[in-house]
Amino acid sequence: MTPTYDKIHNRFKLNGLHYNFEDLKEVAYSLIKEGEAYEKNTGNFLIDWLNNEDHLYVNTSGSTGKPKSIKIQKQAMVNSAIATGDFFGLIPGDRALDCLPSHYIAGKMMLVRAMILGLELDFVEPTTHPLFNYDKKYDFCAMIPLQLKNIINQTKNIETIIVGGSKVTKPLLERIRLSGSKFYETYGMTETVTHVAVRRLPSQIVEAEQYFYALPNVEFSQDDRDCLVIHADRLHDEPIVTNDIVELNDATSFQLLGRYDNVVNSGGVKLFPEQIEEKLQVVIDNRFIVAGEEDEALGEKLILIVESPRDSIESIEKRVKQLKGLTKFELPKKIYTIDRFVETVNGKIQRDKTVSAVID
Repeated sequence: MTPTYDKIHNRFKLNGLHYNFEDLKEVAYSLIKEGEAYEKNTGNFLIDWLNNEDHLYVNTSGSTGKPKSIKIQKQAMVNSAIATGDFFGLIPGDRALDCLPSHYIAGKMMLVRAMILGLELDFVEPTTHPLFNYDKKYDFCAMIPLQLKNIINQTKNIETIIVGGSKVTKPLLERIRLSGSKFYETYGMTETVTHVAVRRLPSQIVEAEQYFYALPNVEFSQDDRDCLVIHADRLHDEPIVTNDIVELNDATSFQLLGRYDNVVNSGGVKLFPEQIEEKLQVVIDNRFIVAGEEDEALGEKLILIVESPRDSIESIEKRVKQLKGLTKFELPKKIYTIDRFVETVNGKIQRDKTVSAVID
């Protein structure tokens, strides 16, 4: 029998204490009344979850457009939690750590997974450097890359960590390789109720995976732009058409190439900024992006934008030109600097606005 949103698993614990459906309402009111700002957000979510409505509204991050509020069915969130539990083999009584803010879908889903799957959830302040009992053993945790970067030396007692929200950089990947935990990069969005696919990252105990693999009851196809189409009727009534260009391996796995709206068409050659950025990481220490700028001869020319560089544009240009693995088309035609990237409220770079800021 499929669990439903109006039931709380009898093995569920929050910060060491058992709570049933009615108990959680009292907890929610207490958090709203007496809690810190992050606890108030959790209290507000619990109130929304425990009311008589079959849906709630969730804010998108705004990384690929204007932030907006979208309606999500609570049963879809339950189905997402079950899919994650099945994929990672989570069972009642497993311990999970929640260090994500509850006003976004990723943080909400950590709570839903615990309530539905019967996990023992420790909820801590969602800072960029989460503080928790580093000696306690956990079965599951979700983090953004910045959090993982800051505490990766304290993750040896967490069995499985999923990482999402932004790209996992090469320096972080090198640190993950030395860890004894299992790490998975996630693919998803608010509309898909967090991740619908994951890709294993290399560590001391597992090999890396080239493809993202679908969670249970999810399949993929492509549209005429080669963009990913997600078929997940337990999460969303209609197929979700993305702007992510992929190489489809089969109906349940794909390799991510880049975003359709980021592609630079330079003299008829399609360039994927995300792939070029991955190559450039070894020679640029600061945050940077690759993008296109209008060009009379090429249509678009490839540009590089570096945030608060420590050295000169000439020095960066020299290192880039010496980098092996870049084709002549992938060499930026111009390098810009900016004091600070234009970001969303949760720290994601807004590419279009950043490009406009440096070339206008």
